[in-house]
Formats: sequence, C-alpha cells, structure tokens
Amino acid sequence: MPPDQSHHPDQPRPRARARMDDLTVERVLRVVEAIPEGRVAAYGEVGAIVDVGPRLVGRIMRTWGSGVPWWRVTNASGDHPLLARALPHWEAEGIVVKPNGRGCRMAEFGADLDLLAEAAECACAELADLADLE
Repeated sequence: MPPDQSHHPDQPRPRARARMDDLTVERVLRVVEAIPEGRVAAYGEVGAIVDVGPRLVGRIMRTWGSGVPWWRVTNASGDHPLLARALPHWEAEGIVVKPNGRGCRMAEFGADLDLLAEAAECACAELADLADLE
C-alpha cells in the first residue's frame, strides 16, 4: 500500500520519529535556556518549538539538562518530577507551588509561548547553518 494511503483519512499523520542527534539536543537545550526566570514550560511545549515529542525532550533533559535551567521544565499540569530539587530554584525565582504540592499553576507561571518561540528562534539561528552542512 502506498505510504499516503497507510492511515485512515480522519486520523492525523504520524510524525516522523525524531532522532536524538547533536543538533536536536542543542536545540532543546537552547529553548530551555530561553525560558525566562520565574516561568516554566512543559516538555510538550518545548518539544513543539523544536518539533520533537515531549518524551524526547525528557530524555534530553535527563541526559544533558544539568547545565541549563532544568527546573523550568514541567509536565503539562505544571508538576515537576524533581520538585524537591527544583524548589530552591523556584523559591529564588518566585514560582509558587500549587496546593497539591506537586508543581506550579501553568496559567500563572507558564512562559509566553510566542515570546519563547521567538527567543528560541534567535538562539537557534546559527544552528540552521550547521544543519545545512550535514
């Protein structure tokens, strides 16, 4: 069956599986660096800017994220998997833990995604030239 007919027309096309190559890692880390102090972004929001899935963002953060403000990346509900370690950073930046004690309110502390995408585009601009060389 031809590839364009392998899925049901009412279903979205599956996204090509992104590789965890050096360029993708660098783009994710630069987006995280662009999250403003006192704000957070979800794994999926970071991934949408870089065009990868949230799980890949999580893998990249787990492996290479210690040098960037990792405490600013949460799940979609604002919960942080390492809240006890993130808490001193959050307190210093004015991020308040929500009543359930698992994270913060995304509506209150979520980064402006349009501004984040613009900042990430600037931060990743030179990487486009490197991608053309590959």
